Amino acid sequence: MAGKPKLYYFDGRGKMESVRWLLAAAGVEFEEELLETREQYEKLLQDGALMFQQVPMVEIDGMKLVQTRAILNYIAATHNLCGRDLKERALIDMYVEGTTDLMQLILMFPFLSAEDKEKQHALIVQKATNRYFPAYEKVLRDHGQDYLVGNQFSWADIHLFEAILMVEEKKCDVLSEFPQLQMFKARISNMPRIKKFLEPGSQRKPIPDDKYVETVRRVLQMYYNVKASV
Repeated sequence: MAGKPKLYYFDGRGKMESVRWLLAAAGVEFEEELLETREQYEKLLQDGALMFQQVPMVEIDGMKLVQTRAILNYIAATHNLCGRDLKERALIDMYVEGTTDLMQLILMFPFLSAEDKEKQHALIVQKATNRYFPAYEKVLRDHGQDYLVGNQFSWADIHLFEAILMVEEKKCDVLSEFPQLQMFKARISNMPRIKKFLEPGSQRKPIPDDKYVETVRRVLQMYYNVKASV
């Protein structure tokens, strides 16, 4: 029997958080090696564990997988969360790409200057309410089903749920004009595995703080300023 997947990343959300969410949704327990020093990162490089010299990296089923999308695709396929045929898979991929674009705006937020954070905050809310959430609202309204694709829980649903929570941390009433998404959020949050991951003490990471930012910068030797997206 294969051991638990092992996640190599920082003690924070970043690109690994979607992996944590997907594993939790699939009911898969996992372990983590939290990177705190440059030496830990360099050892992974020296051991040849990071194909493209970057994290996230997940040890799973005898593989050392890098590239977030590849990791997520593998987990989703392994646990039947990527649709029942090619058409459903294409729709799921399309919806995931949309939520990924929105989430990327939030992932870089902690690394911005105070001035750029103000601009980015406005951009996040604007993109969520004018571009992304209206699209998902329409999908749910038009087909009248509980989930985004095929009336079956998929990777697209957990990814959208994660994105909703992230945007709500920036604007708590962001779903006020989206009744379908409000019901969708309530539905997903009450699924037993999701409910458990939302509880205190789970492996879900908190909102990134200054300590997380400093650790990432030190380990990856990020000495440049990240710019806000436009």
